[in-house]
Amino acid sequence: MKTKLLSALLLLCCFSALAILSGAIPVLAEEESEAADTDVSATEEITVPTPAATAEPEPEPEPEPGITPTPEATYVPTPAPTPTPAPTPEATPVPAMPDWSLDTTVLSTTVTGDALNNGTDYEVDVSALLAEGLRLTLPAEGYQILIMHTHGTEAYTPEEDDVYQATAEYRTTDISYSVVRVGQALADSLSAYGLRVLHDTELYDYPSYNGSYARSGEAIEAYLAENPGIALVIDLHRDALGEGDTIYKTVTQAAGETVAQIMFVMGSDVNLSHPNWRENLALALTLQQTVALRYETLMRPTTLCDYRYNQQLTTGSLLMEVGTAGNTLQEAITAVQLFADAVAPTLLGLVE
Repeated sequence: MKTKLLSALLLLCCFSALAILSGAIPVLAEEESEAADTDVSATEEITVPTPAATAEPEPEPEPEPGITPTPEATYVPTPAPTPTPAPTPEATPVPAMPDWSLDTTVLSTTVTGDALNNGTDYEVDVSALLAEGLRLTLPAEGYQILIMHTHGTEAYTPEEDDVYQATAEYRTTDISYSVVRVGQALADSLSAYGLRVLHDTELYDYPSYNGSYARSGEAIEAYLAENPGIALVIDLHRDALGEGDTIYKTVTQAAGETVAQIMFVMGSDVNLSHPNWRENLALALTLQQTVALRYETLMRPTTLCDYRYNQQLTTGSLLMEVGTAGNTLQEAITAVQLFADAVAPTLLGLVE
């Protein structure tokens, strides 16, 4: 047994020697071994960079079920606030002269003539009506006079401070510049004499012009029902005279001033029932004559028409046209102030 083991070892050693001689097993060369033991400082230094260890990123924690992670806010620098300049207050707009009046020629005229301009087929004896005298009486208590405006938007030619925002040609809803303002001047003047005046400033022709008289008629009836003492109803308007681009302003000299002329327009029963129209006409002619005695041409001739103008509601109804569209507001205001000065004594004499 030992002999066999010794023979195997000898055989293995022989095979190993043969493998070394044939180069199958490398032998470390002596010069390489010495170079490996040589001091590095004695040779040219060669630095081989060692790559930095890359740290593995930490895994983001998984959100809990049902919860969406809120993304981290990105920083955005806040810009410095730009100072806001203080707003400049807007100037109050001044209404411009309405375009419709820029190319209009305004001509002055003074209308005179007979006391009555009869537009009906009726025969009217002016002298006989004046001779009858007034049947009108004013109560000692309560309102005596109603002033109202079926066409309250009627206005005048703008001038200086009396410039308005027009809703149509020579019309405005601003009652400070329309015939409503003239009506207030008349009411103030009559009240200054001790007469008790009710002034209705409602606009019955806006927004719809059609039906104005129906609406104002209903208002008159309501006022008379509430104030049965009212004996004189004045529906104050502004006339319109002219053709094409030319309009006329009726003016006269009175009390040293240039003022608008005033005219009464009276109704009749030509088309509708108006049994007392002559009594109303007599009132108009009498007041017209009263004014003429003091201001000769302040009144234009009274016009008698086919229509009623709500005058069938009382025996003391007057439709009063103060100036025309060509007149200024101030000319119209001065006119009614002079009118009041002339008629107030007569009206006060009718108080019972």
